[in-house]
Amino acid sequence: MEITERRDDEIRESGNMENIKSDSFSDERYSRDLKAGLHPLRYKFAIWYTRRTPGVRSQTSYEDNIKKIVDFSTVEGFWACYCHLARSSLLPSPTDLHFFKDGIRPLWEDSANCNGGKWIIRFSKVVSARFWEDLLLALVGDQLDDADNICGAVLSVRFNEDIISVWNRNASDNQAVMGLRDSIKRHLKLPHSYVMEYKPHDASLRDNSSYRNTWMRG
Repeated sequence: MEITERRDDEIRESGNMENIKSDSFSDERYSRDLKAGLHPLRYKFAIWYTRRTPGVRSQTSYEDNIKKIVDFSTVEGFWACYCHLARSSLLPSPTDLHFFKDGIRPLWEDSANCNGGKWIIRFSKVVSARFWEDLLLALVGDQLDDADNICGAVLSVRFNEDIISVWNRNASDNQAVMGLRDSIKRHLKLPHSYVMEYKPHDASLRDNSSYRNTWMRG
């Protein structure tokens, strides 16, 4: 994994500037982190892990298998967590790694997710780790547009490909959905050959599938 000073500075600037302080901050957390000499993020995040049993797709088994690994609220906390995570190439298939704002469970039924959906991008295993890292840095650094509308992101490791998805709160707000697509493309510098697909979570609930039968391509 390559960690550049420029990337670290971008996250610090985003997380430590008073003019971005908003209701999404906990004043107590913010003050505590500053006093400790740390660099608070705009949002607190949590990382979850799912190792699903092939062929078993019940919702009960999914909820049983999803495990919260860690949460963090500072730049320093992010790097401490991220540097100890296994790279996607080392994860077994099928595995899901969830990177969500704290308080939002990576489930379709969660109150923050139930009216939303996700943008889906499929990557070869050769390049997926780089795009995943770039996406996490954009999320942590509050770089994507309309950040309050974003719930989190998922890396799904599969047998012959890796799938990255970004979840948002409102699938019916077409302008916000398309704006998120454009922001992802811009910050990931996504080549034109890559196709992004969108699927509302209520559609996933109906067909019990995360990535089949997508509704929109862009």
